[in-house]
Amino acid sequence: MAVTAAMIKELREITGAGMSACKEALVETDGNMEKAIEFLREKGLAAAAKKAGRIAAEGIAAAYITDDNKKGVVVEVNSETDFVAKNPIFREYVDKVAEQAMESAAADIDAFMAEPWKFGSGETVAEALSGQIAVIGEKLSIRRFEKMEKAGSGKLVSYIHGGGRIAVMVELLCDKEDDALIELGKNLAMQIAALNPKFISKDDVPADFIEKETEILKTQAMNDPKNANKPEKIINNMITGRLNKELKEFCLIEQPYVKDGDMTVKQYVDSVAKEVGAPITVKRMVRFETGEGIEKRNENFADEVNKAING
Repeated sequence: MAVTAAMIKELREITGAGMSACKEALVETDGNMEKAIEFLREKGLAAAAKKAGRIAAEGIAAAYITDDNKKGVVVEVNSETDFVAKNPIFREYVDKVAEQAMESAAADIDAFMAEPWKFGSGETVAEALSGQIAVIGEKLSIRRFEKMEKAGSGKLVSYIHGGGRIAVMVELLCDKEDDALIELGKNLAMQIAALNPKFISKDDVPADFIEKETEILKTQAMNDPKNANKPEKIINNMITGRLNKELKEFCLIEQPYVKDGDMTVKQYVDSVAKEVGAPITVKRMVRFETGEGIEKRNENFADEVNKAING
């Protein structure tokens, strides 16, 4: 029976084994999926098989910056429980994933998982992940990574919150490589971790985002009985005012600075630029929060015990 890419993909999703191992298993078993799973288990490559249906929404978000401060990366690696997220073996593995991602040329996670694991002896990133699952005993997942490379002079600065619950990295552009940029970057990263801005400035807000928000605000205004007899011009002015208020919340440099509510983030950045003697631009920001967007499974402990008893 011919082994197809779809079959390999399915077996990989079931077992967590690498692509080459899945292909070999299917070839050896003439395309029989059940026998291929057993084949991988016998080789110790399908440790994730019984865990494939579980939800990995805990874990660690980590950041890594090269010693020369030219490149950085933020990664998220998920586990099933917070307990494992605190495991030193898991944390060491996440550091290695970050270092791998730093050097990777992969454009997406699938390509990343297929490349050679730089800390191993021939296995892929996916196969190394399967090995970690076997060691740790939980479903693990390398969910995402984002790289930064400085566009000019300045600093890359990272901040980790809550032991890896949130990881932030910012790129600051400045002609002067002043140490004040490091403190500025840390404070901005803490602001980003706390308030989760979607954009750096109003100039970065896409037109379709503004259009969508305007439509939502318009619908809210039209459905409010208090506005029933108000002229259209007044309603439009209300919508514009509310949109501007929202954009101040969504845009980093428009937000009130958390350490000094009497100034905005832009005013804070400008004050540091004056101290340094050169303009400072917040070029880019990345914020990963562990498990964001993943639907977590809520299970009653008694039910979990019953499931274990019943098999």
